[in-house]
Amino acid sequence: MSKSKYIKKLREKVGHDLLLVPGVAAIIRDDDGKVLIQKNKQGKWNLPAGAIEPGEKPAQSIAREVFEETGLKVKPTAIVGVVGGAPEYRMTYDNGDSVESTTIVFHCDICGGELKPQDDETAVLKFVTVRDMPGLLTKLPKTMYSLKSTKPIFEWDETWIDELK
Repeated sequence: MSKSKYIKKLREKVGHDLLLVPGVAAIIRDDDGKVLIQKNKQGKWNLPAGAIEPGEKPAQSIAREVFEETGLKVKPTAIVGVVGGAPEYRMTYDNGDSVESTTIVFHCDICGGELKPQDDETAVLKFVTVRDMPGLLTKLPKTMYSLKSTKPIFEWDETWIDELK
């Protein structure tokens, strides 16, 4: 993901220190139910995803990110889940920048555009079955890919209530 002007300005102030970043990701299916994934120039696979910009609504952000990365115009139709928290959602880039994302995962329907890499980060785009999906950068619970799921998924641990004092 290339840095936005906002993140670049923050990095000038905090250097490589950890930034908490609100993000979005898209589960986009073809007519056969396969999920769209993308391979970046470093050879890592992920869903179309990115950071929410200041003043941008999350649904607006996912439409922009998907178009910028894939050439597809999509409409978010449901929130599949919300994920975040270290260590699964924390990463350090090659340049030393550390980020942790809280990500809203949307189901999106394709409503236009042409599937082809649009930015300098995306090397390959393809639809795959969940069973054949390679390991993704964003480690989502497998239940998020279920066609049968009707409720948003989020991580919960009952011990968190006991820890409140």
